[in-house]
Formats: sequence, structure tokens, C-alpha cells
Amino acid sequence: MNRTKLPALPRSGDDDHGPEARSARLELARAACGSKLEPLDGAQVDARSARGNIENMIGFAQVPLGLAGPLCVDTSAGWREVYVPMATNEGALVASHSRGMRLLGAGGGARSRVLKQGLTQNPMLVYPDAAAATRAGQLVCELLPQWREELAQRSQHGALTDARAQVLGRRLILRLEYTTGDAIGINMAAQSADFCSRSLAQHSAALACYVHGQDVEKRANARALIEGRGRSVVVDATIPRAALAALARTTPEALVDLHRTYCLGFAQLGTQNWLVQSANGLAAVMLACGQDVAYLPECATGFLDLERTNAGDLYASATLPSLLVGTVGGGSQKGTAAACLEILGCSGDGHGNTFAEILGAVVLAGDLSLLAAFASHEFVAAHERLGRNRPPKTH
Repeated sequence: MNRTKLPALPRSGDDDHGPEARSARLELARAACGSKLEPLDGAQVDARSARGNIENMIGFAQVPLGLAGPLCVDTSAGWREVYVPMATNEGALVASHSRGMRLLGAGGGARSRVLKQGLTQNPMLVYPDAAAATRAGQLVCELLPQWREELAQRSQHGALTDARAQVLGRRLILRLEYTTGDAIGINMAAQSADFCSRSLAQHSAALACYVHGQDVEKRANARALIEGRGRSVVVDATIPRAALAALARTTPEALVDLHRTYCLGFAQLGTQNWLVQSANGLAAVMLACGQDVAYLPECATGFLDLERTNAGDLYASATLPSLLVGTVGGGSQKGTAAACLEILGCSGDGHGNTFAEILGAVVLAGDLSLLAAFASHEFVAAHERLGRNRPPKTH
């Protein structure tokens, strides 16, 4: 496998936030992705580019943007070694993920794959009684070809792949599943779902029809964990025992034991998020890359799995069944977001799955680093050292 070797990101002990240190890192990012990245260097973004993304606009919000990495990951599009842009105000987050990425790299990198892709919508219809709802459900297969044809006439990238009905008392939940290309595809799917539910209502004399009847949109839910929504990703890696000792001052056994304890706590919580800090890494990269961060409750659901191998190393995997991200549409191709996707090599058409796979590796790196900080009892000290708990000096 052809693997490049990106240099470590430079740091300055004197003034790591000064212009020289910042410029040195920006130049590395430019060289790595082959782009000028002008919006990240202060170039003004045309306000008209935000048309369709916001109302009553007054300007652009500023969030500190840093680079983590390099991250080494085998994706469905081939081997990638990238710096990862992360937008956050949480001190120590970028450093923590960078350490996790070094751990992944010490074992030869992570392997990440999108297992399936499918955006679901769940309209709900109301009938006089359960018998009427059941009869309506039996019409879905008959109407499906018509629904597919209607969407094909309106969308070049979206397709209706499946439609099923579930009776809930006198209500019927219509489960529609779509492919969306490299976009999240929410608007396309919502328009189609509205058409399909109205069509079924007309053919079955429904009393009422609600396009967001069972609304899983932007909320943690068991269906997102079990069935998946958007892009479902699994990522795994083996981290050598020696690397854990040198970089994180812990052992495979300590991490496995700590994770087992966490799982007991998660079980009592009844949470759909069995990862350790997935929301941190996902929010930072999604914000940097122009994604809709309101999908974070769904995206952050998933599982972490740790085992000690027969050779005494650590096997780690993360499963994220509901990554709702895209590399076209929304804010992904505008200003700093487009530049950050260029850093990842994921800007534009053809990169939606690769972006999701990189995100999976980011989550695994973050979880490994944070668990190691807990296991070695260095969590609080690390935040003190990196200044998170101290106000910045103003002069």
C-alpha cells in the first residue's frame, strides 16, 4: 500500500498562537492538500454565498480552528493521511484527538468503511381505526413504483429505495428510505416524503397526514442506533502495547477494564451513545466543514469495543450507524467550510463516504485518548497544562 508521510504539526513553546506558529501550520496544510486555503488566512467571504443558508444575515461567526493529526486511515477510496480541521472553543480537545491519532498511526493506521447508506423519513397517517390503518399499509407496495418515478423526475441524485408501513393503533407509520449521493439530502427526502404520504392518504381516505409524524430528525433515538440513518460507519485498529505505554502511559488491560466499567454505567443511563467523547470530535469537524451540527444527537450514537489481543496489544473499534454528513449542498462548499474539506481531500462530488469514514477514525482516536487520560489519571492535569481552566492573557 502506498502511504505518504506527513510531518508532525509544528508547535512553539514561546507563542503557539502567534503568527509564526500559525503560519507554519497553515503552510503544511496548504502543501498537504494543494490548495491556497485563502478563507483560513483571513480572506473575506462573499456574504452573498450564504444565500439560502440563513436569514437576516449580519456577518460570519468566528470559532477558533485548529489542526489535529496527521490521521492515518484506510478508506473505501484508498489510503489517506490527512490533517484534520477542528473548530472548537474547548481547550485540550485538539491535542487529545492528535494524541489518539498518533496511537492509531503507531499500529499502521485505522481501517474505516461505510457499511450502508440510507436516509429515512417517517410520515404518519391517522385512520378511523386499526383495521383501516392496516388496509392502508397494504397499499404501499402497489404505490411504490409511482413514488419512485415522481422522485426520479425531480432529483438527479436521490432515489427512493424502500417503503414499509407499521401500524400503531389507528395510526400508520410510513418508513421511507432514500439514497442521497454525496449530500445529506434532507430537503429532497422531506419533499418526497410529503408527496408519498399525501398520495397514500388520498388512496386510503386518511383522516390526517403528517410528514414528520414520527420525527427522528436531530434527536437521539433507538432507531438511529439499531437501524442506522445516513451513513453507517465501522472503524477499527490495533494499537501496540508499546505505543500505549510511550504515548499514553497506560496498558491494554487498563483500558479494557475501564471501558467495561463505563459500559455498566451506560446501561443504567439507557443511553444510545456508548462511545466516550464522540460528540466532541464530531462537533468540531462538522462545524469546521460546514455541516449541520444539529444532527449531532443522531451522529454521536454508537458503540466502542475494546479487547486485548493474543499478542498483548489493544484491538479497538467504533461503530457509528447514523452519520448525517455530506460534501455537497448546505454550507459544505462555502468559505472556510470548503477550505476545510479541501484539507481532508473531501470537497465536492464523490467524497461523501470518504468524509464519513474519516469522521469515524476521528471518533476512535478521540475515544482512545480520553480513555487513556482517565486510566492514567492525567485528565485534569492535562486541561490545566493546556490552559483550559485559566483565562487567557490579554497583554
